[in-house]
Amino acid sequence: MRLTHLGHACLLAEFGDTTMLIDPGTYAGDFDRLTGLDAIVITHQHPDHADPERLPGLVERNPDAVLLAEPQAARLLAEATDGAVRPQPLETGDTVPVDGVTLEAVGDLHAVIHPSLDRIDNRGIVLRAENEPVVFHPGDAYDADPGPVDVLAVPLNAPWAKVSETADFVNRIEPRFAVPIHDGLLGETGRALYLRLVRTFGPETMELRDLKGAGPVEF
Repeated sequence: MRLTHLGHACLLAEFGDTTMLIDPGTYAGDFDRLTGLDAIVITHQHPDHADPERLPGLVERNPDAVLLAEPQAARLLAEATDGAVRPQPLETGDTVPVDGVTLEAVGDLHAVIHPSLDRIDNRGIVLRAENEPVVFHPGDAYDADPGPVDVLAVPLNAPWAKVSETADFVNRIEPRFAVPIHDGLLGETGRALYLRLVRTFGPETMELRDLKGAGPVEF
């Protein structure tokens, strides 16, 4: 299995010949140039996870890709793109087979940003394939139960996150590997600090692999 971090929350996961893109949002890089995708998956409606301007072109260039999104996001994206993007709603507990990879949606709600704001829905994404590491992308929440996980995508920084919660999250999941995501608001100095904190407070058995600028990385 190979992972490529395309910026912020966007991950490209390759399981053999099956390629899946998660959360192509406004802060991500050149995901809209990708072709040959088997699935495009959106965890929730926020633009930094689903770019309504670039998604239509991505879908057009990948006509055979399964397009999946948390239900609120699916509806809003269809409206924002005048129907050019029509994701299949992804409910909690749904499992979707995609060319040898099983995708499972876990969790219900986005993390709390502020008590005055209504919480939107969020679906964490678990990817499983035979004889491959299990990958978990949580979207914007720390409370879902993905089961045993080998590779955890860890949001480093967000208006809804604080370091103690990030530490509790990685220790609860206890993955073999952690890969940092959700870092689009961080400069070089701040990002280095967050990486150090995750290493310091995470499980001793966990290896932090920073994918930024590394291209595809094998797990």
